[in-house]
Amino acid sequence: MSPWTSVRPEPERFHDEGSADPPRIVLERVESGDVHRRTESFRMLHRIAYRDREYGDLLVPADLGSFETDLTSVPTIFTWLVPRTGRHLPPALLHDGLVHDRSEPPTYLSVEGHVLDRVAADRVFRAAMRDTDTGPVRSWLVWSAVTLSTIWHGSASWSPARHLRYRLAALATVVVVAVLGVLATLDLFDVIDDVPWMGERSFATELAGGLAGAVVVPLLLGLTWGRFAIAGVVTGVALAVLLHVTVVLALITLAYQAAEWVARRTPVAAVVIAGVVIAASLVLVVLLVGPFR
Repeated sequence: MSPWTSVRPEPERFHDEGSADPPRIVLERVESGDVHRRTESFRMLHRIAYRDREYGDLLVPADLGSFETDLTSVPTIFTWLVPRTGRHLPPALLHDGLVHDRSEPPTYLSVEGHVLDRVAADRVFRAAMRDTDTGPVRSWLVWSAVTLSTIWHGSASWSPARHLRYRLAALATVVVVAVLGVLATLDLFDVIDDVPWMGERSFATELAGGLAGAVVVPLLLGLTWGRFAIAGVVTGVALAVLLHVTVVLALITLAYQAAEWVARRTPVAAVVIAGVVIAASLVLVVLLVGPFR
C-alpha cells in the first residue's frame, strides 16, 4: 500500500544502526557565536536508519563528524504549532541527514544504491512522519514547509528553467495571499470595501467571506505549483489562516527581544521603562473603572 494512502503507522521502520532495535537518538549540543548572540545546533553521536518502502534502508547521517542539525527547523514564532521535538523528531533528523549538504542541490545514496534528490527526500520525510504517527495536519503542514524550501533551493534533477518556474509560482502565491490578507483585514473593519467576496456587508458575513476567500484563493494559486500543487494549497491556506496570528506573535516576539536588549545593556533604563509602563497601566485602570462607580 502506498505511504500516501496508508493510515497505519509503522514505527518499526525506524531502527538502530546495524540492528532491528528501536533507534537511539544521541545528541550533543553545540553553541556558537559571542556571549550576546549564540546559536544552537546538535551533533548526532549515533546513526539511525529508516526502511523506506521505495528506497530501502536509509542510514543517517552519512558523516557523523560534519553533520549538525537544529532538530525540527521551525521559526520560534511557530513552535506553538510545530515543536522542535516530538513524534516528528526522528523523521526530521532523517530529512536533515538526506539533505545535509545545502551548498548545492544535494543527492543521497541509500544503502542499497538508490539515489535520492531533494524531492525524493521530502517524500520520504512525509512517509516517515506517518510511520511515527505524527498528526496528519501537522504532517501536511511540515511537509509543505520543507517542499517550499526545496522549491526555493532547487533539486539536482531540475533544469534552471523548471526551478525558476516553481520559484515564481511559490513566490506569487505567498505575495498574493499576504496582500489579500491585509486587504481583507482592512475590509473587515470597513477601512476599505474593495475585496469582492466581502464588500460592504455585516461583520459576520464579511468574516465568513474572508474565511471562504482564505480557502478558495490559495486553492487556485496552489494549482500553479504543478506537481507540488498539494503543498501549494496547504501553504497558501495555512498562510491565509495564520497570517493574523503570526503578525501578533511576531510583534510580541519583537517586544520581548527589545526588552531583553534594553535590560542587558542598560538595566537602569529597563527599570525606568518598567516603572513608567506600570504607572501608566494603573492610571488607565483607574480612569476606566471610575465611570462604573
